[in-house]
Amino acid sequence: MNEIRNHFGQLIENKSWKNLKIELSELEPLQVAELVSELEKEEQIVVFRLLSRQAAKDTFENLEHDAQQDIIEGLAVNQNKLTDLLNDLSPDDRTAFFEELPGEVVQRLLPLLTLEERAIATRLLGYPEESIGRLMTPEYVAVKPYYTVQQALESIRKYGHDSETLNVIYVVNDRWKLLDDIRIKEIILASPEQKISEIGNDTFVSLSADEDQEAAVKVFKDHDRVALPVVDNDGTLLGIVTVDDVMDVAEEENTEDFQKFGGTDGLDMSYTKTPLLQLVRKRAGWLTVLFLGETLTAAAMAHFDQEIAKAVVLALFVPLIISSGGNTGSQAASLIIRALALGELKLRNWWYVVRKEAQSGFLLGAILGLIGFLQILVYHFVGFYDYGQHWVWVAASVAVSLILVVLWGTLMGSLVPLILKRIGFDPAMASAPFVATLVDVTGLIIYFTIAALFLTGKLL
Repeated sequence: MNEIRNHFGQLIENKSWKNLKIELSELEPLQVAELVSELEKEEQIVVFRLLSRQAAKDTFENLEHDAQQDIIEGLAVNQNKLTDLLNDLSPDDRTAFFEELPGEVVQRLLPLLTLEERAIATRLLGYPEESIGRLMTPEYVAVKPYYTVQQALESIRKYGHDSETLNVIYVVNDRWKLLDDIRIKEIILASPEQKISEIGNDTFVSLSADEDQEAAVKVFKDHDRVALPVVDNDGTLLGIVTVDDVMDVAEEENTEDFQKFGGTDGLDMSYTKTPLLQLVRKRAGWLTVLFLGETLTAAAMAHFDQEIAKAVVLALFVPLIISSGGNTGSQAASLIIRALALGELKLRNWWYVVRKEAQSGFLLGAILGLIGFLQILVYHFVGFYDYGQHWVWVAASVAVSLILVVLWGTLMGSLVPLILKRIGFDPAMASAPFVATLVDVTGLIIYFTIAALFLTGKLL
């Protein structure tokens, strides 16, 4: 890619506009988008001005939002090119772009649209944020049930040029209520005199315009479709959503969940475009909460300072105990959050989760407890560290504590996401640092309580 970028950069530097335009016309829109992403802002604008109207539209739709915004700002001095680009964009892509812009910027761009395109943009932007209505496009082909196949094909030829996809044709009545969807293959293979109503089976899957966009991701996955119709509460066909738009939503949701699970608020822009102070603000909140939580760890250790003073050996295993609990808690949280996101688990499955994680937590704790016991045994007898005459009880304290702390960490890691979902929060907020901090404090209490039971009258 560096060679291509250098080549086109050289053409721009030499002002070889004719050769640049010819070579750009030989690239696919995705290739041009990749090239534009590698160029400097001034060079990006030069490339866009040389693209044909169709190529500019297709390339723009393949760019990241930040790059799109740079292009719009750069083309602002060329009103005609900017007007053509905004009007040529498919309504769903244009809505997704407008949705990320400040309101005052959108208000400056809307007047550049034709009356028809402006009406579509205003209507789509009127749906709730993150709703399926914001994703849909009104560019589809619909036919009536009383059409013959021949009439349907004529309608497809007439209106299909502007359609987002022709894989599926929608059947509506005279009031535009959705009745059926038919794959284009079935229409092509049917007899020309056959009625459309005779081809379909009156069964279809649709999306509601007011539903959350995440619902569309699941429906597409379950039904393996390239496009789905969007209807209102009365079943009227409003538009369609295509799988490429839903894939973008899924990517955004996954990115936000990963960021939250890492203990930071979701970034509004890409990492490279996020200003330093905004990046700090997004991370500082969680870090402050986690820091205050960790002060409870210090408080817990202070509570057991007499035990630590009498048996300093106990302090050696504090990092081992709390890290084991935190790690298993983070593991469990990641598994449950992902299962919830994929729809594999529902809130009603909480008891199943408790039983399964209790068993796995006990077994994992037993494995780590056995390793901990054997480590103390080996270190004591090979002379690596002298744990004293009560080394067996020290080893037993560590082993039992590991079993209980790992069990507790596993249960907390699996239940916290379910609790958050139950009270209406995003389960991804049960981040790895959050669960680890929670288990750190309780793990110390468990550890020193077990040590007190096993070592009282011996070391304590």
